[in-house]
Amino acid sequence: MKKIFIILTLFVFCLGSAQIDNIANGESLTLRIHYGFLNAGTANLTTKTTTYQGVPHLYVKGTGSTTGAVKAFFKVEDLYESFINVQTGLPSFYVRDVKEGSYTQHFETVFNHDNQTLILTDKKTPANGSKVLKSVKGVQDMLSCFYYLRSKSPAELKVGTVINMNVWIDDEMFPFQLKVTGTENLKTKFGTINCLKIIPSVKSGRVFKEKEGVTMWVSNDANHVPMLLKAELAVGSLKASIDDYKNVKYPLKFTK
Repeated sequence: MKKIFIILTLFVFCLGSAQIDNIANGESLTLRIHYGFLNAGTANLTTKTTTYQGVPHLYVKGTGSTTGAVKAFFKVEDLYESFINVQTGLPSFYVRDVKEGSYTQHFETVFNHDNQTLILTDKKTPANGSKVLKSVKGVQDMLSCFYYLRSKSPAELKVGTVINMNVWIDDEMFPFQLKVTGTENLKTKFGTINCLKIIPSVKSGRVFKEKEGVTMWVSNDANHVPMLLKAELAVGSLKASIDDYKNVKYPLKFTK
């Protein structure tokens, strides 16, 4: 399930900062995940307005789990949390707590954007303690970057846009490049909706089959809700499609 959140991360960028004002309190998005022909699991993203250290923040919770036959031989229970400053669009605190088969990991990260450092704590192995690491300007985490993307206006996410980014994943910084390549009318379970087609440049080999083996479609409106994601992995292919949505701030314009 880690891959689906990595894929979400690939479609976002972190140049400067932006106010997040188009995400509703209590929004919920659910994606149905397929691995090849198998119904492999679900990923859910929810939001809640809150405060962190006395400052208004958006709390985002991401969960991922395997279902059905896949769960029988490979159980996944992933939890991601991020507190995002609504004025800057930058993360203040980030949690990754995952259980994937025999693999488990639990990291917590505190971001200090003023001096471009972060504090990483390994909660799985408390004896490792915390360490201060050098960061970069405008760094995002795996959840905050997605909502930062969604906060952009249609004019800022127009066809032809190419943007470089830096995203904190697990305990490491990753650079990516994002390209908005066109628009497309996409069929979903709710009807057809006009979408932006977005392709990132990714490092092939370890996770993905090719440099540009990932594609995402988001609603071409002020919501920028993810409708479909496809990835050619080193072994097999992965697809995630919108399965449910609630409390989206602006109406989604589906046609039959």
